[in-house]
Amino acid sequence: MSDTPRTVDLRSDSVTKPTPAMRQAMAEAIVGDDGREGDPTAQRLEQVSADLMGQEAGLFVTSGTMGNLVAMLTHLKPGEEVIAEREAHILRFEAGHLAAIAGAIPRTLPGIAGRMDLEQLAAEIQPGSRFRPRTALIEVENTHNTAGGTILDAAYLTQLCDLAHRHGVVVHMDGERVFNAAIALGVPAKELTAGCDSVMFGLSKGLGAPYGSMLCGSREFTQRARAMRHRVGGNVRQIGPMAAAGIVALETMIDRLADDHANARRLAEGLAAIRPGLVDLSLVQTNIVMLQTAPLGAPAAEIAAKLTAAGVWCLPLDRYLLRFVTHCDVTADDIAYALGVIGGNI
Repeated sequence: MSDTPRTVDLRSDSVTKPTPAMRQAMAEAIVGDDGREGDPTAQRLEQVSADLMGQEAGLFVTSGTMGNLVAMLTHLKPGEEVIAEREAHILRFEAGHLAAIAGAIPRTLPGIAGRMDLEQLAAEIQPGSRFRPRTALIEVENTHNTAGGTILDAAYLTQLCDLAHRHGVVVHMDGERVFNAAIALGVPAKELTAGCDSVMFGLSKGLGAPYGSMLCGSREFTQRARAMRHRVGGNVRQIGPMAAAGIVALETMIDRLADDHANARRLAEGLAAIRPGLVDLSLVQTNIVMLQTAPLGAPAAEIAAKLTAAGVWCLPLDRYLLRFVTHCDVTADDIAYALGVIGGNI
């Protein structure tokens, strides 16, 4: 028997390994120069992705951060304003590209479970003048990472998009985990993205592919976005193997996200049973569980270090906030094991 202690990695759904079917598809992929005449496998992935999002075309990008940046560069002129929820990933975890590279001015609004109040949003939209920037784009995140994987439903998104379009403002969705939202709601993802002018979603989070995200929108938008992708160094050449893994992810890994949601619920309920007040169960809607460490009298980083040493890896997001994320490489048995470890160490 191995002396290596068991490890359950709940830091993120980005730590997954490609499935055997993905590896086989990567080995057999037809490739071409995506920066010249095009890579046929990437082109197929782009069209499959666009169809799933209810959009005309797609663009394969290296990461969700690149997808969001390319969307901003394509939609915006320097000095224009972007409204986003205060804790949005694009503001907190993407190295400040909105201002530093796109030259946009962020205006933030507080949200409840990642959801901005539409009345307040309408009041914040600015037409622009020689003194004030024009509000050009509203960014939404679905699911919302730092809110705990919470969902924006189709009714809310339709109202938001209608509001934006009445004011001549475009809407971009950071849909890195939009399939988690779709599975939790029991609807096709395109119902959640229908009103958006562009949408980015990830292949390398819960879908388990080893690389990449997709940026989808109109054909005209995507053509311009391709030039912006090149500008920021995203013009990858023979990308077919990675695109092939992405296609397998879209064909085989969406429906099974329900298993991750069930495991997150098991984890959340188990944590609540260990000590009430650590987890807000109403916010556990998909595959992310947030644990408040203030009731334990210790910062999140201290608790995370203790749990990691015991074999349960998690991520401190704020001083008193720990994140656990379930994914395709975590089983129900892993959750039971993790709860035993956590219960003995907090």
